[in-house]
Amino acid sequence: MAGTSLRTLTLLSLLGARRVWPLRELADRLGTSTRTVRRDLDTLRELGYPVTTLHGPGGGYRLGSGHTLPPLLFDHDQALAIAVALQTAPGTIAGLGDDAARALATLEQAMPETVRTSMESLRLTRLRNYWEFSAPPIDPEALTVVGTAVRQRRELVVEILRPDGTRSAPADADFSAGRRVEPHHLVVWAGRWYLVAHDRADQEWRVLRVDRLRAHPTTAGFGPRELPGADIAGFVMSSHDRGDTPADWQCTGSARLDLPAHVVARWAPGGSVVEHLDDRHCRLTLGAWSWAGIAGILASFDCDLDELHPPELARAAGGIAERLRIAADQGASTSTPS
Repeated sequence: MAGTSLRTLTLLSLLGARRVWPLRELADRLGTSTRTVRRDLDTLRELGYPVTTLHGPGGGYRLGSGHTLPPLLFDHDQALAIAVALQTAPGTIAGLGDDAARALATLEQAMPETVRTSMESLRLTRLRNYWEFSAPPIDPEALTVVGTAVRQRRELVVEILRPDGTRSAPADADFSAGRRVEPHHLVVWAGRWYLVAHDRADQEWRVLRVDRLRAHPTTAGFGPRELPGADIAGFVMSSHDRGDTPADWQCTGSARLDLPAHVVARWAPGGSVVEHLDDRHCRLTLGAWSWAGIAGILASFDCDLDELHPPELARAAGGIAERLRIAADQGASTSTPS
């Protein structure tokens, strides 16, 4: 019985995906006989699905006009998982952007209103980072609160938590005294979730780590605002004060770079910290699997740097420099005409 039900649902899905299906092609797709397909088609008709038979050389079967699939049986958490997966999958598998968007739209149309609302709350922007290091998991409830506020254009009262998830304020402090922000965009970058918000207190734009927020929804609405800079991608990637802290790596080190903070922030690995020093310099703190790994990432910025810390990082940088010098000398000698 389970196999029959699954085959019938697959048949329904095929009929909904194309206008006309020849009987033999349906049988081939289902891996069964034409007689079984006819029986399954009769089952669908008994369930109320308007399956129409078309006669002639181009004939076959199709769903009647005006038919829509029944609501899908997804609960809130499943809908949240689907919304996140379909929007983040194109970042790891090439060529899926349009397909994933169409799949998400199709699922939303077939879902009940309450579940569809949950999915629509997580309309996000995913930006690419060339160093896709792992990020800590995020609480689905936090995503739902923030995503709903973005979609409904409702202000949030937020409290920024410490990196370990504890509150900065005393446990009995009045939460309403937190920062009041207008949540405009939900963004995924380098495996981390960020909220682009406008701070009502100082009228400044902020990029806030969602997993570092304790957010409380309000009923106060807000209107659209002109984004800072050219686009949302540039603003998020070039903001050095995103609330990031170094990821948990075997080795963690830092250096002062002869580049502005907003330039380094755009290309720094996820889970690194960029500290603004002045208009021309910043300090980058990051982790890797080895000291040589950190030194290699620092060298990729192609700028002068100093103040390497700890000493293990400085020694690793010296070792790499020496190996590269030897390799460069050998390359120069082999290219010199004899």
